Amino acid sequence: MSILIRNAHILTCDEAGREWPEGDILIEGNAIVAVGPALCPDRKPDRVIEASGMLAMPGLINAHFHSPGNFLRGMVDGLPLEVFMLYEVPPLIEGAPVKRLNYVRTMLGAMEMLRHGVTTVMDDAFHVPTADRDGIDGIMEAYRDSGMRARVAIDQPQLVEYEKFPFLKELLPAEAIAAMDAAPRQSTEELLALYDHLITTWNGTSGGRIAAALSCSAPQRCEVPYLQALSALARKHDLPFNCHILETKLQRVLGEEKFGRSLVRLAQDYGILDEFLVIIHAIWVDEEDIALIARSGATVAHNPLCNLRLGSGVMPFRALRDAGVPIAIGTDEAVADDGINPWAAMKMAGLVHTLADVDYHRWPNAPEILRCAMQGGARALRWPSTGHLSPGAKADVILLDLDTLPFTPLNDLQRQLVFCEPAGSVRTTIVDGAVVYENGRIVTMDEAALRQEARDLTAGYREAFAPAIKAARRLEPAYREMVLRAHARDVGMQRRLTR
Repeated sequence: MSILIRNAHILTCDEAGREWPEGDILIEGNAIVAVGPALCPDRKPDRVIEASGMLAMPGLINAHFHSPGNFLRGMVDGLPLEVFMLYEVPPLIEGAPVKRLNYVRTMLGAMEMLRHGVTTVMDDAFHVPTADRDGIDGIMEAYRDSGMRARVAIDQPQLVEYEKFPFLKELLPAEAIAAMDAAPRQSTEELLALYDHLITTWNGTSGGRIAAALSCSAPQRCEVPYLQALSALARKHDLPFNCHILETKLQRVLGEEKFGRSLVRLAQDYGILDEFLVIIHAIWVDEEDIALIARSGATVAHNPLCNLRLGSGVMPFRALRDAGVPIAIGTDEAVADDGINPWAAMKMAGLVHTLADVDYHRWPNAPEILRCAMQGGARALRWPSTGHLSPGAKADVILLDLDTLPFTPLNDLQRQLVFCEPAGSVRTTIVDGAVVYENGRIVTMDEAALRQEARDLTAGYREAFAPAIKAARRLEPAYREMVLRAHARDVGMQRRLTR
């Protein structure tokens, strides 16, 4: 299939920053073969998209996401991460096959992202209570059928709950400790067998559009041999390795209390801090951490909306950028943001860091944020042929209507993309050379039927959620005390507003 996008305003987001007020894009199969003014293909393309008055740009890359939160939006208040995680556990739905449940839940998120012009996602998918092949396959089949480009990891902690935090065990009642000890956990061997299934069954399928990623959740949540085995898999198969590190001040204190060093230093000592590592959040990092990350070649996935929703703090954006650390942008899970909209995440990334420095010359600007979203996202996912419109790049293209209020009048295209566009101007989404969204509908799925099935599956969700909420409320006083105790400690930096 060949497509000619004709007479569009083109923003390539390539290294040279090329932009044409009017130009064409020629797609052959799943790749872009030519970009520029007045292209004349040797043969007539199978389809011509008249794009006068439209902006053509690369599809957005959502560099960090958890699809299992898709059914939970609006269910949980903004809470500190450690308390929030008590309440975000998706309930088991009686009689619903895990594979179909995961399929429908994942499709809802894919539906929203495609409508917003997101062509690529890194899904760090957790499984409750344990991961299995059916659950993994349900997620992978959803992304395959949706038409999105996706990398998917298995985010499954191994250690008993109270070992992941400072102070917690001494604050918990004996019955809570016993319950945590009895909770199901998966061994390194079990999880590596599941990764073998994910990689051998799914990695590089659908013409390379569907692929594996790796995840340990966080270094303090897993056994060291498992961390090192995942790092070895990353190097063997050229896969991104997702790892939440120093998302909260409590995690900074945990490093001091349990390991006697920063969790970034811990990752280096374990041998997992390298170019394959995607460090998620990186808020409570100090100068030494930043230098270590920069030398390693690791990427940081920045999730500014989630960071604010959970009160985690403001990531040191400029310090990371000055050190040469690549930054990508993600939405995190729907329950931690109540949306799946990288446009909103980009805008927040362009705004929140103005609070970090009085020197306004050091504030992020729109082109810098777009580079993070595009080039940083492509680097995080280890897909260098995405995030730009260039000959040889993957044909992941979106068209935005410039005759909309966010672009009227059109004063500065990149500034208005980052700060004005809420996602409503997206008219067409092309992934891997296939049109997947146009004329207000996604052509790869029956959206109405999926929404109805999601409602049917979650008809008793609140009732099913009630026991988990009740259990969380019993534990919350101990978690609250733990969080407050950690926040009372001076860790030599401040990433939150002070009174």
